[in-house]
Amino acid sequence: MSDDTAPAPEGQADPGDGPDDTPYRFERSHAVGEVVEAFEGLEAGVETETVVSVAGRLMLRRDQGRLAFGTLQDATGRIQLFATAAASPGFDRFTALSIGDWIGVRGAVMATRRGELSVRVDDWTRLARARRSFPDKWHGLTDPDTRYRQRYVDLWVSDEARAAFVRRSRIVTALRRRLDEQGFVEVETPVLHPIPGGAAARPFVTRHEALSADLYLRVAPELYLKRLVVGGMERVYEIARVFRNEGISTRHNPEFTMLELYQAYADHTDIMELTEHLVAGVARDVCGSTTVVYDGQDVDLAPPWRRATMEEVIAEHTGLDVSLDAGSGELEALCDRLGIEIEAGWGPGKLLLEIYEKTAEPNLWGPVFVTDYPEEVSPLSRRHRSRPGYAERFEAIVAGRELCNAFTELVDPAEQRSRFEAQAELRAAGDDEAMVVDEDYLRSLEYGLPPTGGLGIGVDRLVMLLTDTQAIRDAVLFPTLRPDPQN
Repeated sequence: MSDDTAPAPEGQADPGDGPDDTPYRFERSHAVGEVVEAFEGLEAGVETETVVSVAGRLMLRRDQGRLAFGTLQDATGRIQLFATAAASPGFDRFTALSIGDWIGVRGAVMATRRGELSVRVDDWTRLARARRSFPDKWHGLTDPDTRYRQRYVDLWVSDEARAAFVRRSRIVTALRRRLDEQGFVEVETPVLHPIPGGAAARPFVTRHEALSADLYLRVAPELYLKRLVVGGMERVYEIARVFRNEGISTRHNPEFTMLELYQAYADHTDIMELTEHLVAGVARDVCGSTTVVYDGQDVDLAPPWRRATMEEVIAEHTGLDVSLDAGSGELEALCDRLGIEIEAGWGPGKLLLEIYEKTAEPNLWGPVFVTDYPEEVSPLSRRHRSRPGYAERFEAIVAGRELCNAFTELVDPAEQRSRFEAQAELRAAGDDEAMVVDEDYLRSLEYGLPPTGGLGIGVDRLVMLLTDTQAIRDAVLFPTLRPDPQN
């Protein structure tokens, strides 16, 4: 093995010192965490007869004459390495290793005179060279943009980032387990759609050359999942990657993960109960409690969650008694007073929604189910059975953010056609987020969709809530970013 040299300056690659001489594999006997757990509390100065083979990155190293100490880190934890010039082969090369180099070490488990659990370096090999310098372990990556672009570095130097993404995985696992236990079947539906549908959103367009046709990255799996309910799959769900050609913010990423589920013979009240128990259960599974801390405040997710109509929460935060009965003129005047920009063609339902989102939603700590959305802004929802002009739709708001959207599903094909056609008129008038008429979906409804309740939970936002993360970029491993000016 050739001698190591100092790493390249930060941001520059080191071409290395010749052909790659690293091994093709390395046989580990233990993960670092297993060694730490098995020998926790080992008395200072004790050298055991247990020899282990461990591997990972060298994250710290300090040299003291003929002694050298390093910190080896793998996915399960960290442990100290103890090397001596007298007993450790290639000692000079060991002390020349770069921070970030991958190494494999074989040696006895021991505790130093100061009581630090260690692996004595009886033999070692470099598994991969870090040709770019790693940031200071204690300060990490200080530039947020670099953290997101170089997540592969951020995960090594930030314990918090790595823990958050491990928790994300456990959240998704817990969602699946709880739904499976309730008889839901996980399915996969197309990502490429012949027409956009299932949500009011601007789609991404791509081209399939063999078919000579434009296709759309899905904005939601909703219409395909409801086709499956028509087909007799009474409880279905999908944890789906969806794509919306919209802006980027602390709450929005153009591609994100959505849990959508549909339950036959249920309405929106059944879905409320399912939602609150599902979210509380996942919090308990992953965080150990239904009370979590978000942005310095407690959030109690234990059921039952509060139910309140859109008008009720507007009144609570503005003192205004407002509803669809006010009519477009009065609602437009109120929007003007509140500084809400409006567009031509908006009806009272859209105006009421804008007032709610401006005045009430950001101030709802919750969790609260905000119910009775206007039918005008709910083209896939069933009409409210007792409130004309409203739909049996709700959103769950937690910490001022929408966590989920749900409703009693519209099952009448004639009414759904009318709603689609109204959306198509909006699209023709320039609203590129409006839906189009989906003839195949309408045909499926003609075969009969039973009473059904549907739910969409933003998985990224649930992760943000349960990891105390304020920006969606910190809940997504590789968020969408502006082009890198250095590339």
